[in-house]
Amino acid sequence: MRTCLTAVILALGLGQPLLAQNVGEKNASRDAPFALQAVARLQNPWAIAPLPGGDVLVSGKSGRMWRVGQSGLSELKGLPKVQYSGQNGMLDVAIAPDFAQTQAVYFTYVSPQNALILARGTLRGDRLEGIKTLWQQTPGGRGQPGGIIAFGPDGMLYLSVGDRMQPDTAQDPDNPRGKILRLTREGKAAPGNPQYDAGGVRAQTWTEGHRNAYGLAFSPDGTLWEHEMGPRGGDELNEIKPGLNYGWPLVSNGRHYSGLPIPDHDTRPDLAAPKLWWSPVIAPAGLAIYEGRDFPAWQGDLLIGGLAGQGLALVAGDGSDQLARWDLGMRVRDVAVGPQGQLWIIEDADEAALYRLVPK
Repeated sequence: MRTCLTAVILALGLGQPLLAQNVGEKNASRDAPFALQAVARLQNPWAIAPLPGGDVLVSGKSGRMWRVGQSGLSELKGLPKVQYSGQNGMLDVAIAPDFAQTQAVYFTYVSPQNALILARGTLRGDRLEGIKTLWQQTPGGRGQPGGIIAFGPDGMLYLSVGDRMQPDTAQDPDNPRGKILRLTREGKAAPGNPQYDAGGVRAQTWTEGHRNAYGLAFSPDGTLWEHEMGPRGGDELNEIKPGLNYGWPLVSNGRHYSGLPIPDHDTRPDLAAPKLWWSPVIAPAGLAIYEGRDFPAWQGDLLIGGLAGQGLALVAGDGSDQLARWDLGMRVRDVAVGPQGQLWIIEDADEAALYRLVPK
């Protein structure tokens, strides 16, 4: 049935087969073209934000944030309280595109009331000052918060919101769960959004039907890439286009945790299908587009951390294939590229390391 449906789709001129390549069965290699250089030991780190001068900010899930650089390690003060449990806590951190002038740092966290929060502060020495809540999830939820920030070439802020373990709400247009939002830097609905005139959550929504996106990044050509964890199988890499519905929980290339089936993506050509998918899963976490000198062969390619995959995946810049996957023997929580092409990853553990990847 799947083969027949794909043939019909192609015969009708609707494009490539909707069922993307499963790259989860490709073997990971221990022979990586880089060495791991441990730079700092941190408690339960979550996300990395490289700074212009070569330092990095690292968020810690318990509600902490550090600056790591040539002068050593310092912990930032002035951070809000978080709901620290499971996948909840202090989440992503990203610097504003005009950071050199404003020193503005954006970050996400789950509040003690279990709402995902987008906030901004000004970096002054070892403090974040003037912290302002820009967007607050209503209603909140449980786990799977998403909370990944990406600044677009259009100057807008893109924010992933997980389904908070309430899958059906990803298809509710008036609930932010399971959505990618496009906001101004003040946290308001951005003009030009597909349903901007509708107001409310609909005005903020760029795409819907997502499960739990822990990767969101723009390619140099302006393409927005997202990855999200599937249920039991079916982790996805998606090319994000405004107004599309990516199907969760109506379709998935995985199954429910109970083992019950979910219709595959190719059964619903009206819903956007992934470019690649992983079964067995890698539990993708962190996404960066490589630009720099250290690894010149990777220009424009995607780097994806793996929790269950315990390593790092390299995906072609057009999303057509997984070029390599390396087994690093650790759960990789985030990956980031510095302004001169420095490549960073962090380990997902209670006592974990921040590593720089150095070419061999």
